[in-house]
Amino acid sequence: MKELCLPRRLKVGAGSFYKVGEVAKELHASHLFIVCGSLLMREPFLSQFKGMLSRQGLTADFFSGIKGEPTTEELNEALKQLKQSGADCIVAVGGGSVIDLAKALSVMGLVEEATLDSIPGMRVLERLPLIAVPTTAGTGSEASRVTVITERESQVKKNPGHEGMVPDAAILDPVLTVSLPKHVTAYTGLDALAHAMEAYVSRKATPLSDHFALEAVRLIGKWLPEAYENGEDLEAREMMLLGSYYAGVAFSNASTNLAHAAARPLGARFHIPHGLSVALLMPYVIEFGLEAAAERYADIGHMLGGNQEQSLKKAEYVLERVREFNDRFNILQEGSAYIPDGEAFINVMPTLIQNAMSGNGILTNKTVPDERDIERIYLQLLTSLKEEWRMSGIQK
Repeated sequence: MKELCLPRRLKVGAGSFYKVGEVAKELHASHLFIVCGSLLMREPFLSQFKGMLSRQGLTADFFSGIKGEPTTEELNEALKQLKQSGADCIVAVGGGSVIDLAKALSVMGLVEEATLDSIPGMRVLERLPLIAVPTTAGTGSEASRVTVITERESQVKKNPGHEGMVPDAAILDPVLTVSLPKHVTAYTGLDALAHAMEAYVSRKATPLSDHFALEAVRLIGKWLPEAYENGEDLEAREMMLLGSYYAGVAFSNASTNLAHAAARPLGARFHIPHGLSVALLMPYVIEFGLEAAAERYADIGHMLGGNQEQSLKKAEYVLERVREFNDRFNILQEGSAYIPDGEAFINVMPTLIQNAMSGNGILTNKTVPDERDIERIYLQLLTSLKEEWRMSGIQK
């Protein structure tokens, strides 16, 4: 049997952000707890948003205490404020970090005994109603069943998943993404592309997830360069939000793979933004899995514009395009700034490998990697970083 989990409601288009109150009332909410990033706290968004809620007879409390990727400390503080507010609905307006925290909050705000470790094992997951409004086109968290929260003390990224964590509604408003800096557009866009590609080559892929994965690849491959170069292009921004959403549906139902498994510990250890850490590793992960998943990568290559007749050449075209994207968006140069030096990388590699092997996504690869495979991928990245440092005249 095949199944597909995705939000029950989806609104797309410029101005759809101001439908939050309408959707909240459909969910029988009256008092909202708004988890938000810095964008919503700016004018004119904040005044317009508050005015909209007031006109619809809704009240709200706001939590914006997220400094980067969410941590257990920030989750605990948000949980404390949620209980004080007495809110009956969670609304997340922000990037993947904001939405991830809101997901965990929606569960723990209703089920006191729930923990990040216990969520996956719950047969039925009860939570507060949840509306997700992404301000990046990226993580796909507005469509997925997983959340990623970093445990501060261990620096381990926990990513529990449960179909009950899929938001009730997702609202995709391109106006909220036009102010994204170019580098954030690139990081989040490449993360979404990785979601789609990994979902398609996953052992858990189904015809249902495949449809969303390939359409996401097509949209992101076409519109990411345009959104990067011309951030005020609303069509490009809307298509990227839709592509990210489709990729979120795809990986939520089929899983990510080695790139995300290896990127999570790398990002946690060196405080690299998630999308950037995934983009850094994607070329080496694709190269590792190219032969085993040649036909699947050939399909991806076709959606990215490859027109070669031979399947292997179309598969290899994927690797070529991903390298082109990384070069165009200065991914290696950006990533090199986060790694202190080669010795520091080598010293933590055993821990990185151990954490990658124990994370989600290892067993869904067509070829299941062992520790030596992951070590080889990290060393390939380090070799490229050293070359980048050399070319930049930086001694590390």
